[in-house]
Amino acid sequence: MSTLADAAARAALLDRIVKLQPNSIRQWGKMSPHGAVCHLSDAMRMAWGLREGTRVDNPISRTIVRWVAIHLPMQWPHGIKTVPSADQEIGGTKPFEWDRDRAELERLIRDFQAQAGRRHPIFGPLTAHEWNVWAWRHADHHLRQFGC
Repeated sequence: MSTLADAAARAALLDRIVKLQPNSIRQWGKMSPHGAVCHLSDAMRMAWGLREGTRVDNPISRTIVRWVAIHLPMQWPHGIKTVPSADQEIGGTKPFEWDRDRAELERLIRDFQAQAGRRHPIFGPLTAHEWNVWAWRHADHHLRQFGC
């Protein structure tokens, strides 16, 4: 399973981000490419503890859903609603300037440091390994959303 802790997987993910363009065609969902860039940056900031995530976790999301989402080698389903603090239409960072916003996402991924015990808004506290897997899988999910 790919993880941001693996330098090659991180580099490949960054190469895919470069391919994402403001006019990339959405394969599913409502998010625009620029909205996805800001959404992914907000999620990385939550993982770093630089932004608070709206807690929506419960015993099932902290156990079964967490295990499936992080540990099973399957693509995530489409249409899962994000938390309000990472939803650009509600409380997430609004898209501002494409090049600046994409460069910030690239920096957050390049410098990503998973912190064991930090609470994910849906899955609860994660290990450093789980954060690294989650971060890669989350970015992969949204890049595939735009064919990247």
